[in-house]
Amino acid sequence: MPGKQRVLFLCTGNSALSQMAEATLRQIAGDEYIAYSAGTQPRGVHPRTIEVMDEIDVDIRQQKSKNIDLFVDQQFDFVITLCDRAKERCPAFPGAALIHCGFDDPTETRGDRDIELRQFRKVRDAITRRIRLWTLAMKPHR
Repeated sequence: MPGKQRVLFLCTGNSALSQMAEATLRQIAGDEYIAYSAGTQPRGVHPRTIEVMDEIDVDIRQQKSKNIDLFVDQQFDFVITLCDRAKERCPAFPGAALIHCGFDDPTETRGDRDIELRQFRKVRDAITRRIRLWTLAMKPHR
């Protein structure tokens, strides 16, 4: 089996979507992939992101919000954009397969804590489903 494939998840703030995706890929298929995440305008990991990932026993407290500029000279097998704004601003990564999976940004949810948590959970679960399907679909190609 070849070495681990490198995957970069990209969203605008690197505060929720890409943080969830990075941690989820590590949990589901960390033996096959090395996951990274970044944002076009990083603004720190959102506290609700940490909270909803804790609910599924995934600790992301050590993850940091990073700017895409840190990765532009690196080689990736896949670059996965998770929101339309990130797709529009994604720099070129020669040799990488570019995949777009648009999700609603839960950090834009306004309301009380319960409303916010519902939206973060909904997005977390959707990202998890998508990554599970993607890793299963990729197995025959590995």
